[in-house]
Amino acid sequence: MTHKKKWLLFAPAGLLVIGAGASMVHWAGSLKDRRTPTKHWVAVGTAALVVLNAGVSLFGRGVAESVLYQLREKPAPDA
Repeated sequence: MTHKKKWLLFAPAGLLVIGAGASMVHWAGSLKDRRTPTKHWVAVGTAALVVLNAGVSLFGRGVAESVLYQLREKPAPDA
C-alpha cells in the first residue's frame, strides 16, 4: 500500500475515532452528573479516553504517512 493510500485511510479514520471518543467523554460526564454509580461512569470514561487516544494515534499516523508521501512519492518540481 502506498503512503498516499495510507494517509487517505488513517487521517479520516483518526478524525472519526477522535469524534467518537469526544462524544463518549461527554457521555461519561453526563453519567456522573446523573449520579450513576461511580464504577459505571469511571469505566465509561476510561473507555472513552482509550478511544480518544486511539483516534489521536491514527490521525498522527496519517500525518506521518502524508509527510512520507510528500518526501518519497510526490514528484519533485522542476527547478
